[in-house]
Amino acid sequence: MTTSNKVLDFNEVIHGRRTIKKYDPEVKISREEMSQILKEATLAPSSFNLQPWRFVIIESQEAKEKLIEIAPFNSTQIFTSSAVIAVFGDLRFADRADEIYGKAVELGHMPQEMKDKILATVVPIFDRFSVQEKRESMMVDGGLVSMQLLLSAYAHGYATNPMAGFNKEKMAEAFGLDAARYIPILIISIGKAAAEGRPPVRLPVDDIAQWK
Repeated sequence: MTTSNKVLDFNEVIHGRRTIKKYDPEVKISREEMSQILKEATLAPSSFNLQPWRFVIIESQEAKEKLIEIAPFNSTQIFTSSAVIAVFGDLRFADRADEIYGKAVELGHMPQEMKDKILATVVPIFDRFSVQEKRESMMVDGGLVSMQLLLSAYAHGYATNPMAGFNKEKMAEAFGLDAARYIPILIISIGKAAAEGRPPVRLPVDDIAQWK
């Protein structure tokens, strides 16, 4: 594939993606393909590559009914979608640092000395963070992975709808997660669009950007 073709493919994704509220309920996404979409989404950057994001894929009728109690204004998206992906942040994301950087050493991406230096500096920094500081870091990283998930899903032929209108106090516990550790960021419905989405209207770049 030539570079120009890759650019055209990317342009098609970013210009074609729409927020969709109604899906074909007969279309189900296989676990294999959903895993591939998530794998592509997690190529997004994160602070020190610590990847604080965690996902719960809500696809069964029982799980969707549980979700609707927490997100009552999103019933159409929830019940017609193939699944709803709940994006969480793990406050203990620094616990995986040794595993992540160890794999980088194993793959030859960095020397052992660099890993040791990073772990000696990065992990203590995050350990000193307050819960609020960790939450703020996770929200940035969670936004990056969520946007990449939307684009990956569209490239696979699926529509999505990112939603923040749900009871964040009840989300983790409702799906068996430790609410003191896992912070809900976003829920994203995904499926085959049943109707065309409205073309987006965006502010002109000159209105929102400054050159200094």
